[in-house]
Amino acid sequence: MPAPVCYQGVVQWALPERALADAARELHSFRQVRALVADAVQQRCCRLDLLQQELTCGPRRGSAWLRQALAEVTDGIRSGAEGDFADLLRRCGLPVPMFNARLFAGKVFIAMVDAWWPEAGVAGEVVSRAWHLLPEAWERDLQRHARMSAYGIIVLHFPPNRIRSDPAGVVADIKATLAAGEARPRLALRALPA
Repeated sequence: MPAPVCYQGVVQWALPERALADAARELHSFRQVRALVADAVQQRCCRLDLLQQELTCGPRRGSAWLRQALAEVTDGIRSGAEGDFADLLRRCGLPVPMFNARLFAGKVFIAMVDAWWPEAGVAGEVVSRAWHLLPEAWERDLQRHARMSAYGIIVLHFPPNRIRSDPAGVVADIKATLAAGEARPRLALRALPA
């Protein structure tokens, strides 16, 4: 067992970061590792700095996918579906957006978006039913979308299954929207990284 070890009676276990790192080393695909790491950080089960420390101090054998997933999460990827979206953008030669950017108009917070193309004023949202199906979440999403539209942001929504099943359609939608956004004056918004 790694140090430190937690105990409850005779049961002992590793801290969440070590448990995640050990689990990641045993998985059989990068997509599984990416989803595990991104979800753990998104749900605040593990801190990114402690995962980085575990990667540095823990076993190196079998850690390549973990290292790659941590690099993506550090760059703003917060779910397996967002990782798939990023892969699609890279494969198709589209401009790489800022992932999980926090958008501001002056000091006013507008929203955090999954993908942000500042030159065009376009936000891309990877919208999964699992996160947005409850009535409260759906209403929050509608309010958020209305707030972004009020500031001139063009918002695109892509369900994860469409990213996988219709990549050409997703790319065509993004290309057309980026062209339309770049044809107008740049929005006076500020974006901060994840």
